[in-house]
Amino acid sequence: MNELLDAARDTLDAAYVPYSEYRVGAALRTADGTVYTGCNLENANYSNSLHAEEVAIAEAVKNGHVAFDALAVVSGKRDGVTPCGMCRQTLAEFCDESLPIYCDEGDGVSEYTLGELLPNTISRETLGR
Repeated sequence: MNELLDAARDTLDAAYVPYSEYRVGAALRTADGTVYTGCNLENANYSNSLHAEEVAIAEAVKNGHVAFDALAVVSGKRDGVTPCGMCRQTLAEFCDESLPIYCDEGDGVSEYTLGELLPNTISRETLGR
């Protein structure tokens, strides 16, 4: 957990956030132990902005990984930020509900599972019903 949180924190300075000034970093660990990181990248129209978790997932998938076992998310404010709904759904494409998600609160860490943050997710199985 600490290694992932440190890796996520290390990405904060690379975040491109000229509008919100709210830096977010993420570190995603693959099933084989490789860690991919991402930071948020804002765009003037906001809807084209990329979230830190999306950037980490994209980098991992680009490198052939589709199985993950943990995620850490931090913000520059260390306020316990969790993945947004869109990022939760993207995570659910590759991870089951037991994926641990660690969120930095500055004076501690909150731990959730993907299933806690996104119950009754849309999945291949639900699309087939």
